[in-house]
Amino acid sequence: MMDLTPGVRIFLQTVVYTFFGLVVFAFAYWAMVKVTPFSIRKEIEEDQNTALAIVIAAVILGLALIISAALHG
Repeated sequence: MMDLTPGVRIFLQTVVYTFFGLVVFAFAYWAMVKVTPFSIRKEIEEDQNTALAIVIAAVILGLALIISAALHG
């Protein structure tokens, strides 16, 4: 394996973990869209469903905490 300076290694790890987090969030949003029997976008944008927006925000924050805990050990 290449001998990288600590700064380059940390930068590459950050890029990889960021990409991993984005993939997990995209999958979670896709799963929420598939599971719900209604259009999430329509409910939030057109119908101004604040409760649904809060639930989705809570799911995103929960995922962020889980990913953060998993990466930091």
